[in-house]
Amino acid sequence: MKWSLKIATVAGIDVFLHLTFLILLAWIGLAYWQMAGTVDAVVSGVGFILALFFCVLLHEFGHALTARKFGIRTRSIILLPIGGIAAIEKTPENPREEIIIALAGPAVSFAIALLLWVLLMSVNGLVPLKELSVSGGSFLQRLMIINVLLAVFNLLPAFPMDGGRVFRALLALLMNPLKATRIAAGVAQAMAVVLALLGMRYNLFLVVIALFIWVGAASEAGMASVKSVLSGIPAGKAMLTDFQVLQADESLARAVELTLSTSQKDFPVVSGDRVIGALRQSDLLRGLHDHGKQCRVDQVMQHDIPEVELSETLDHVLENIQIKDSGLLIVTDQGRIAGIIDIDNIMELLKIQKAVRDHDEHKW
Repeated sequence: MKWSLKIATVAGIDVFLHLTFLILLAWIGLAYWQMAGTVDAVVSGVGFILALFFCVLLHEFGHALTARKFGIRTRSIILLPIGGIAAIEKTPENPREEIIIALAGPAVSFAIALLLWVLLMSVNGLVPLKELSVSGGSFLQRLMIINVLLAVFNLLPAFPMDGGRVFRALLALLMNPLKATRIAAGVAQAMAVVLALLGMRYNLFLVVIALFIWVGAASEAGMASVKSVLSGIPAGKAMLTDFQVLQADESLARAVELTLSTSQKDFPVVSGDRVIGALRQSDLLRGLHDHGKQCRVDQVMQHDIPEVELSETLDHVLENIQIKDSGLLIVTDQGRIAGIIDIDNIMELLKIQKAVRDHDEHKW
């Protein structure tokens, strides 16, 4: 991930820290130094932020591990100054599963707050309710309150936040998924406008969150529209049938020759009649830089290339490409390679479908 540092792998899920998070820590440390002028104050302030984001990480693992129960993998979790994002491979087709996954995060935050409350009660460290404050009180009290606020805030029906996903899934129980997503995105963007207005008056951080919600809702709605158009169209309608392949033992010089003499940029790699990988343009360039033209193709190719059957629908094809983070997909017919599909093929088909639809609407 760009501008991100991998800090751990937990339960098979890579955890990344966005570099802007380090800027946040530096800013917090500087603010506490200016207020108190002591190292203890800086350590306390930065330590609280680290504890808070550890709770955010647990919140995201709530989503990720619950999704795993339904057979959905999480590629990674990234921590940003505005919170965490669990990169779950796909939205569950069953709305009830989506509701459970979405609620798992806030449930973890409420559970952390409850555990902290029990701990504080056991040591008589809990002040009266009216004295609780985010800015004052003990370290654990503030952490407890923040976790409650984190859970409540995430339950706002602002798609694609947790509450927005629950709202979208509830709508999907009553109508088709595309319509449900569009309504949820519209509500979220209306809430984003309200948050932005409040942010300009009270706290500019709300403006950042509003922008995140607006962009996220638009992106989700756009992807839902794309999947709706692609649904029901078989892979054979978009695949390239006139393509070149590379043998595993061929040199990169052959790949360069094919790249310059055809419009193809990515090549299936075969050993005999069996597909064993693919050479993407990025692999070719890296291989040329590191090893030169005489390097064998199988030394720099990608091995884990997704395959789909000819009859597979394009919405699932797109999901496969996104899940594997691969720009190329092999289409097979009863085990034999029948064609290849890349993102460009799908985008071209979408343009054609849009042009046909616009023409039909114009006729009426």
